[in-house]
Parts: sequence; C-alpha cells; structure tokens
Amino acid sequence: MAIQYYCRHCGTKLGSIEQASIHAETLGLHKLTDLERQEMVSYEPSGDIHIKAICEDCQEALERNPDYHQYDFLIH
Repeated sequence: MAIQYYCRHCGTKLGSIEQASIHAETLGLHKLTDLERQEMVSYEPSGDIHIKAICEDCQEALERNPDYHQYDFLIH
C-alpha cells in the first residue's frame, strides 16, 4: 500500500509514502471534514490512497492571481 500525493490544480506528483499501515491521525486526515475528505482522498483498487494537495508553484500562482481560484486546473 502506498499513499500518493498529487497537486489538485496541475496534477504533479508531490511524493509518496510506502508503508504497510499508517493511521489517519499521522497524516492529518482526521482534521478534514467529510466533504473535504471526499474531495481530497481517493482509495484505489490496488490499495493505494491518493491525496490531493497543492504544490508550491500552484500556491504561488494562486497568491499572485486570486482570480485563478475559479479554475479547477492550472497549467504552469
């Protein structure tokens, strides 16, 4: 089982954690609301967990251009 992190705006792979088991509290997932968890966390048939986060490039782009928040996908 792997936990894969991807940018929710550009799709860039941010990293992964290869561990047999890990608690949601360790990842901070327990702090998400049910809606946030539905939008950000997906469980793959292979057992992998995909988590949508934000990369530094997209974060900087959103800070410089607040109107970009209306878009689901950013290209940079």
